[in-house]
Amino acid sequence: MTKPNLKILLCAPRGFCAGVDRAIQIVDLALERFGAPVYVRHEIVHNKYVVEELRRKGAVFVEELDEIPDTRQPVIFSAHGVAKAVPAAATARNFFQLDATCPLVTKVHREAEVHHRKGRHVILIGHAGHPEVIGTMGQLPEGAVTLIETIDDVARLDFAPGTPLAYTTQTTLSVDDTRAIVEALSQRFPDVAPPHKEDICYATTNRQAAVREVAPKVDAMLVVGAPNSSNSQRLREVAAREGCARAVLIQRASDIDWSELQGLSTLGITAGASAPEVLVEEVIDAFAERYTVTVESVRTADETVAFNLPRELRDDPAA
Repeated sequence: MTKPNLKILLCAPRGFCAGVDRAIQIVDLALERFGAPVYVRHEIVHNKYVVEELRRKGAVFVEELDEIPDTRQPVIFSAHGVAKAVPAAATARNFFQLDATCPLVTKVHREAEVHHRKGRHVILIGHAGHPEVIGTMGQLPEGAVTLIETIDDVARLDFAPGTPLAYTTQTTLSVDDTRAIVEALSQRFPDVAPPHKEDICYATTNRQAAVREVAPKVDAMLVVGAPNSSNSQRLREVAAREGCARAVLIQRASDIDWSELQGLSTLGITAGASAPEVLVEEVIDAFAERYTVTVESVRTADETVAFNLPRELRDDPAA
């Protein structure tokens, strides 16, 4: 039986960003250098496949430090960053700490601290309950940060006249949504201080740009990523906003609902920043079983960013 033809437009860049790659390397190298177990507070990145692979190697994932027994083994903080109280509590228990926080998240933390030292109240644009948001708010004293999620939230802000203000953002937001919120914020508070440099990270921006290019050209768009991954959810939203009627987030090939993907001639595929390429290949293979597939890469940016590992894991700590 002849299989129907399917053209797959593969978004590039996609998948792992430099911060995710660094975080996973930190866990892998810690296991290699210090042996199992290695304790990781929260999922190192938001991807079940990655977490399960590291768990198989000997990583133990916990939500809070009190789940960790007294140990000399490494305790690793996830790529999303943590509130200041977390490393303080780890120090109090004499844990050997390795910080896998993405350097671009750390940049947001430092900017928030600078604004606070200058007497500004910080407005954080982000998603309530996300680990990155919890970590950023936890850099400053309680009440020093106000979280907003939508344009409607801007209208509800109530500061005394003359209050010095600044804003910062979660690194994995929708570029378009955030731009609209910032415009509304700047209109209401013309003197609000912006970030020194854009807070939404290069990887989020690049992946959304690739989806924006591909989405109008395909019958459906699959985003490979986890449901609790902010950047993956934003990719799905961008695809839908750009006119792709079937934009679906899946964790891997086994999640594909084939009944929703009937009659395809073109398909877009991308992956969130914490999704490994092996899962993208798995999805392509699943379609190749049902279609005669041709794959075309659509590249909108080249990425050359790389981040240093913690000193404790470098071959030459002095480097």
